[in-house]
Amino acid sequence: MKVTEHIEKANGKTLFSFEIIPPKKGKNIQELYDNIDPLMEFKPPFIDVTTSREEYVYLEKDGLLDRHITRMRPGTVGICAAIKHKYNVDTVPHVLCGGFSKEETEYLLVDCHYLGIENVMALRGDAMSHQKYFEPSKGGHNYACELVRQIRGINNGKYLHDVVEVDHKSDFCVGVAGYPEKHLEAPSLKTDMKRLKEKVEEGADYIVTQMFFDNSKFFKFVEDAREAGISVPIIPGIKPIAVKRHLQILPQVFKIDLPEELIFEVEKCKSNAEVRQVGVEWCIQQSKELMEFGAPVLHYYSMGKSSNIQKIAKEVF
Repeated sequence: MKVTEHIEKANGKTLFSFEIIPPKKGKNIQELYDNIDPLMEFKPPFIDVTTSREEYVYLEKDGLLDRHITRMRPGTVGICAAIKHKYNVDTVPHVLCGGFSKEETEYLLVDCHYLGIENVMALRGDAMSHQKYFEPSKGGHNYACELVRQIRGINNGKYLHDVVEVDHKSDFCVGVAGYPEKHLEAPSLKTDMKRLKEKVEEGADYIVTQMFFDNSKFFKFVEDAREAGISVPIIPGIKPIAVKRHLQILPQVFKIDLPEELIFEVEKCKSNAEVRQVGVEWCIQQSKELMEFGAPVLHYYSMGKSSNIQKIAKEVF
């Protein structure tokens, strides 16, 4: 079932969903199952699975360092299929511009269609570690709106190298990212909202936001989106702080602001266990306010760990 259909079927009730990252190359999927199992009691209608783009590694050869491209966390579509089979729950693979040509994207989408996966999250992706700014892969897309356009084309039976439209059309429900505090490369919030509207006009069916810790920013984001003519569901993405270094890492990586009250409470903590509890309590309050606001889904970024998400969900759902 499509994400939008799950939302419609809920008839105003806020749903629970979460996002996982594939295990590193060579690891067993059982570790992933161990983290998913405790969250299934909250009946998530769908689970997102991230995709990691390629990265460079340096291997010693004849006394020199030889640069190779690898993917440390492959297997997104396979993991989606495994989760769908094991738990009978819909999965949402993340599809990236970065690291993929248009042909590779088409092959991935065809595989999803074969497997009965009806939802995809279309993202530009981040720049590689050695790049100052994002650079598209050879033959790939520059922007997420172009990726959405390709997915919609396949939904209409338009494949890259077919002369005429074909009968075997897909019917993907497409999600895209939104940024309550703007994308780090956007010159302004207004410009960022224009880019978001372009993705919706190309055919995006729903929006999931980047994490935020101040609900007022999400409320304003939704208000601005509606005023801009964006009517698709907007799902808040939430992450509980778990370690003290998140105070530095999250603003640096995601270009977001942390509320002073949260910073103060985390800085008082003497251990990571105390920090984790502060993060859980803050996220519970965030979640309850977002439910009162009428958020269609609360989408939690688990980052491979589920114990704190489980504590939050027990208090909220």
